[in-house]
Amino acid sequence: QVQLVESGGGLVQPGGSLRLSCAASGRTFSNYAMGWFRQAPGKERESVATITWNGGNTYYSDSVKGRFTISRDNAKETVYLQMHSLKPEDTAVYYCAASTLRVARLVRGDFYFWGQGTQVTVSS
Repeated sequence: QVQLVESGGGLVQPGGSLRLSCAASGRTFSNYAMGWFRQAPGKERESVATITWNGGNTYYSDSVKGRFTISRDNAKETVYLQMHSLKPEDTAVYYCAASTLRVARLVRGDFYFWGQGTQVTVSS
């Protein structure tokens, strides 16, 4: 029902910036809370940020708060993750996810649809 495709990943210097995009299919995109997760090699997938169905509220993990911004454009059926002040520990595959809820927690169990991921590497 919902297809998610991430883009915008790549190699960036520490302290640099990067914007990830997630393009979603379907007419009901605006009904879903959306989220970003990430997974480093050999590590468990962790939450990054989530945004409510109308973009009215956003939530962030402590590790990215103040550096990352999640936003959405329902007309374009796209959610974004703007990343600033990137650190080597931010290196991971970043996944876009869609919930069936209007408001979702920063946990994997609240999300039903997942993208294929995009690699972000922060290195000097």
